[in-house]
Amino acid sequence: MSAPLTWLAEAWTDLWKAPVAFLGYGFLIACISAAILLGLAITGLAFWMLALAAGFIFVAPVIAMGVYEGGRTLETGRRPTLLQVIFVRSALRRDVMLLGVALVLMFGVWLELALITAGLAANRTYSSFEAFITFAIGTSAGHSMLLWGGVLGGILAWLTFSLIVVSAPMLLDTRRDIFTATVTSVRSVARNTAPMLLWAGIIAAFILCSIATGCLLLMVVIPWLGLASWRAYRALVAG
Repeated sequence: MSAPLTWLAEAWTDLWKAPVAFLGYGFLIACISAAILLGLAITGLAFWMLALAAGFIFVAPVIAMGVYEGGRTLETGRRPTLLQVIFVRSALRRDVMLLGVALVLMFGVWLELALITAGLAANRTYSSFEAFITFAIGTSAGHSMLLWGGVLGGILAWLTFSLIVVSAPMLLDTRRDIFTATVTSVRSVARNTAPMLLWAGIIAAFILCSIATGCLLLMVVIPWLGLASWRAYRALVAG
């Protein structure tokens, strides 16, 4: 049950073995994410700001492919460079792209569910973030929206997590295909349900808390969680 804490501790050590590469990559992701959320806030799209922030969890595994590659490089006794983390040659193949498409589709399903749930609850659009938050936490309709959105989003997130948690780092091995990787991922989660539930909760909490800081903490959280996910893959499968 405590395995995820071990992965985090080991990943924290790994992070500081190549801080320029990992933190540089995290800074890039943080800046892009902050720019997107800021653009939505300025244009008054409060709902989409929250929906995209929550849905970030669905695409994070693909975003962290470079960090997985960095973890693999550290295992060989070498230190990854920022360029190696940004441009991962082994990720430029059909199976990885198919996995990326699957995650984008899952993300799209989440956005549709969020839109339907909010539409049924609110019956109107909100031009400001403050107005939408007031509705969400200060009305019974808002509470229902958060409840059903959380339940539906949680189910979809767990299914996505089961498919991706092992398959994403596994596909860095060019001998593996998407079918083998996803089946292995689901089996690994099924055999280690309790620690994987904890791991999924930690990932969600870290990402959402980072976004709540204006994406500032993503600079550290993305590489940290990516390295921990690589450690998890090695412990569950490759080890």
